[in-house]
Amino acid sequence: MSSIDHSGTFQLGDRTVKRLGYGAMQLAGPGVFGPPKDHDAALAVLREAVASGVNHIDTSDFYGPHVTNRLIREALAPYGDDLVIVTKVGARRGEDGSWLPAFSPEQLTQAVHDNLRNLGLDALDVVNLRCMFDTHGPAEGSIEAPLTALAELQRAGLVRHIGLSNVTSAQVAQGRGICEIVCVQNHYNLAHRADDALIDELARQGIAYVPFFPLGGFSPLQSSALTDVARRLDATAMQVALAWLLRRAPNILLIPGTSSLAHLRENLAVSELALSPQVMAQLDAIAA
Repeated sequence: MSSIDHSGTFQLGDRTVKRLGYGAMQLAGPGVFGPPKDHDAALAVLREAVASGVNHIDTSDFYGPHVTNRLIREALAPYGDDLVIVTKVGARRGEDGSWLPAFSPEQLTQAVHDNLRNLGLDALDVVNLRCMFDTHGPAEGSIEAPLTALAELQRAGLVRHIGLSNVTSAQVAQGRGICEIVCVQNHYNLAHRADDALIDELARQGIAYVPFFPLGGFSPLQSSALTDVARRLDATAMQVALAWLLRRAPNILLIPGTSSLAHLRENLAVSELALSPQVMAQLDAIAA
């Protein structure tokens, strides 16, 4: 049994995945744009993640663009039967690296085909619709048209399961009225707790929640508090933040990203990090 098995598992659609996965975004160049600084190192990180027991990889063809998916295919194809690759559509990259909405049925169809081609797949396990009403975070707006277009691609057999990313609770409710939603991917961590109620509701419904930016949006005071706890546990701040997320709710799936083998090993070790009730209370207080 690999150490990450201690993180437990959760259902992602009809697939069972380890709760500790890997996010491929950082394998692209600076600003998630262009090729990696070290191509061979990127391949090595992907291969070690899977060799260590990871069976949930998060990616998108707009990372690069096209960079991370091609790296995943080069490193890991032919894919193991238990590997679940989750991708995103709904955005595109400008020539200057900017993040732009790509929400039309034509753009979504093209994005699904780009992901299929660059990953070397006949069907995508899970596709998250990334909502881009505001590039800085969730913002209200109807997702009926783009989600209906994505559901049509699902009916055509190109997509097995659908999730949502960068969304509000109202958009999750709207989405669930259009098609089955198997996961929600939003910014959430020790300091950024806006989705607390949503996570608990999704847990009751058996829907996965996938937080990103586990250390994003911390104030200096909050960072200092986390560092103090990490020092007492002889761990890194990232390890403690990830361990807290694992214990926050059973439906949380982690996708920490890195382009470093050393950092990958640190991230995958968090399933072994014990947090006492006293430490959990100290960490919960950081948001205040």
